[in-house]
Amino acid sequence: MTERDLRAILSQNIKKYRVSRKLTQAEFAERVEISIPFLSDIENGKKWISPTTLVKMAEALSVEAYELIKPATVLPDNVINILEKYNDDIYQLFGETLNNVHKKYSQQIKSKIKK
Repeated sequence: MTERDLRAILSQNIKKYRVSRKLTQAEFAERVEISIPFLSDIENGKKWISPTTLVKMAEALSVEAYELIKPATVLPDNVINILEKYNDDIYQLFGETLNNVHKKYSQQIKSKIKK
């Protein structure tokens, strides 16, 4: 993982948590005691933050500091790419499996009703 990757993860997580808590950039920047342009640069992956600011942001968002630098997914990109490539096939097979389970369950219910 590169520094650029880490900045991208941080920026996505900060924005995700800020938006989910219905905080504007101005409100959040005030809580964290940073400028709005600096926050904007952080959310756009242009700037990095100090450990002190990381802790302040986590506290303002009511999350643990590590959650702001934790990747959104634990699956490697190659696994995600494979899943996306075969997405339609997976849904089709899953649908067929559910349909078969439903048929067997329906048959069991019908046989119990007839008794």
